[in-house]
Amino acid sequence: MRRAVFPGTFDPITLGHVDIIKRALPLFDEIVIGIGINADKKTMFSLEERIQFIEKAFENDSAVTVKSYSGLTANFCKEVNAQFIVRGLRNTTDLNYEQPIAQTNYKMAKVETVFLICSPEVSNISSTIVRDIMRNDGDYSCLVPPSVKKL
Repeated sequence: MRRAVFPGTFDPITLGHVDIIKRALPLFDEIVIGIGINADKKTMFSLEERIQFIEKAFENDSAVTVKSYSGLTANFCKEVNAQFIVRGLRNTTDLNYEQPIAQTNYKMAKVETVFLICSPEVSNISSTIVRDIMRNDGDYSCLVPPSVKKL
């Protein structure tokens, strides 16, 4: 079974994330969306809310599962028996950031990273931008799946 982990904070999940997940699905038998827990990171949404947003967005897709983890992504991949990590790239800045991480994950756990280029219509979206729009009472609905609701 070809299993991949798509790691991130997903605070919140965006249409950019959804784009990458949907485009990665034909490549793998299962995609585990791994919500990384970072004690140093202040999130807008609780872990439970983020899990609900993602599960609702993919409720009709049995090949997508959601799990949370702390620690190294490479160790989480071993834990869930994933041979691949999926990462979306919006631009060369993302590649420059992701490349050494991918190389380190391979060295540590022999897990390959598969990079997918974001579709042009979602390449401008980031969770940071979405949170800023939410904090300032802007309309964020065109940037996230319908499951994401500001509380």
